[in-house]
Amino acid sequence: MTDGPVTAPAVEDPVVRTASTAVGGPLGGHAHGRRRWFSAVGLLLLLTSLTFAVGMVTKQGCYNATWTNGESRYTQFCYSDLPYLYIDRGLAEHEWPYSSDPEVRARYQQVMEYPVGISYYAWATSYVTDWLTDSPHEDDRHLEEVSSFWGLPGMHHEIRVFIIVNVIGFAVAALLSVWFLARTHRRRPWDAAAFALAPVLAATGIINWDMLAVVFVAGALWAWSRDRPLLTGILIGLGCATKLYPLFLLGGLVVICLRHRRYYDLAVASLATVLAWVLTNLPAMATGLEQWKVFWSFNSERGPDLGSLWLVAQQAGDMAISAQTVNLVSWAFFIAWCSGVLIIGLTARETPRLAQLGFLIVAGFLLVNKVYSPQYVLWLLPLAVLAVPRWRDQLIWQAGELFYFVAVWWYLADVLAGSGGDQPAYWFAILLRVGVEIYLIAVVVREIYEPWRDPVRWTEASLEAVSRRDLQPHEMSES
Repeated sequence: MTDGPVTAPAVEDPVVRTASTAVGGPLGGHAHGRRRWFSAVGLLLLLTSLTFAVGMVTKQGCYNATWTNGESRYTQFCYSDLPYLYIDRGLAEHEWPYSSDPEVRARYQQVMEYPVGISYYAWATSYVTDWLTDSPHEDDRHLEEVSSFWGLPGMHHEIRVFIIVNVIGFAVAALLSVWFLARTHRRRPWDAAAFALAPVLAATGIINWDMLAVVFVAGALWAWSRDRPLLTGILIGLGCATKLYPLFLLGGLVVICLRHRRYYDLAVASLATVLAWVLTNLPAMATGLEQWKVFWSFNSERGPDLGSLWLVAQQAGDMAISAQTVNLVSWAFFIAWCSGVLIIGLTARETPRLAQLGFLIVAGFLLVNKVYSPQYVLWLLPLAVLAVPRWRDQLIWQAGELFYFVAVWWYLADVLAGSGGDQPAYWFAILLRVGVEIYLIAVVVREIYEPWRDPVRWTEASLEAVSRRDLQPHEMSES
């Protein structure tokens, strides 16, 4: 905590200033006090809780039906991977995701296709579910065929409990994320409001386990803002062990450390990232190396999939695109993209912020990725709200993401299918999503090259001006 006022979004942001007229207009000058930091963070935590609660309410239809109604889970926009993976990946029998036992692998041929952080969490929550329910002992359940599990007495209740246990963890991750984001820029806690009130957070927060990686990204941004390279590296490593993309934050650190010649900090953060990742992965690698490799092989063998530009090209062009082609072109593009971010970061007149660089790298990865699941918007969310702390741009971007969110479920429900079976409306939704992401990328690049447009730079500049003004009388007295 530091003394001094915080910025008021109703004063500097036109969208918030317009909206504030409904509650009496922007804050006055006497509203800024030392305790506003506490009230800001507390209110942001409350707003995050409400947003997450709204997200849960919108999933009520699927929850009541225990996700068994194949059509309504899409038409009601309440699909989640969790109930299906609870059965199909052995979690209902508390099987270790990386077990190499032949009997287990014969019973569950599909291995958890996620990084270890997600697998560990899902496995642990299966035990919490067992503790909270009167589930049959796994030895008794083992006598049943896995395909019959959905019809077992009490199974629907058990799945609902599993969902609730996981969602509570996701909510905690969201609260920690907004706490980290609100503290990243000391004078700008309200920038985190775009996360706390994000419609995409409510819409996609429980589709999969992606919220677990979001909190590590938010934590890494906060740790770096506090000049803690060791903690930054640890959080990036843990995030990378949960989802691959937090690793891309190291690219942003490379730019910053090269510009400021902070080679020691870069080495510390990089080494901490590697050690945290290795130590987290060791239990899985030691107990089932082949099962651990599934995540990597699954992604390399995957062809054009949901939400990607590759899918549009394949369907609209009526052509086959191999996984090898997608891998080669995607990685070539991404390497070139990262080189471009490096050049931008090194040629800008001022050092870009980590959130800006991290957003550019992750966004570039998602532009050409072979799949864009609806919850992938969460990968960008903590980076976007700090990279572009302006409500107009946030609303434009999230509106496009929500349009895609609706379209993807209608696509899966065949609502958008035309007479020939094609779904051009879905292709348009993908292109629109890519378009709004490129729009936000352009805003970030513009503000890197023209830092006077960056609201965070405004705050820093004003604080420097106040500091010089406060020092002037002291300097004059000494002269």
